[in-house]
Amino acid sequence: MADPRIKTLKIKTGVVKRLTKEKLMYIQETDQQQEKVEKLKKAGIDESTLKKQEEVLRESQMMIPDTQRRLKAAFEDLKSVVADCEELKEEQDYLNAQKFLAEAEKEMN
Repeated sequence: MADPRIKTLKIKTGVVKRLTKEKLMYIQETDQQQEKVEKLKKAGIDESTLKKQEEVLRESQMMIPDTQRRLKAAFEDLKSVVADCEELKEEQDYLNAQKFLAEAEKEMN
């Protein structure tokens, strides 16, 4: 029978992987929206459209710290699970967890 910790590793690894992608997506979305707002300002678009696009930009910017906070919590959670599962170091799921911890650590700043 499979070790139940493997399932926990898979789930927690998936959470870290998803949140890492989510954070990168919000950063990219914020950059794109910033460019859009700048183009609209230069084009002299009407004030209501500009305000709406600036609101969309602010919403995207607000999601980055929230996602960062959730990523940090998930990262620490996965890190402790990996530490508790050292004897599973030959398992592919354990190796995947370590890989995603390393990738997520780059995005923690």
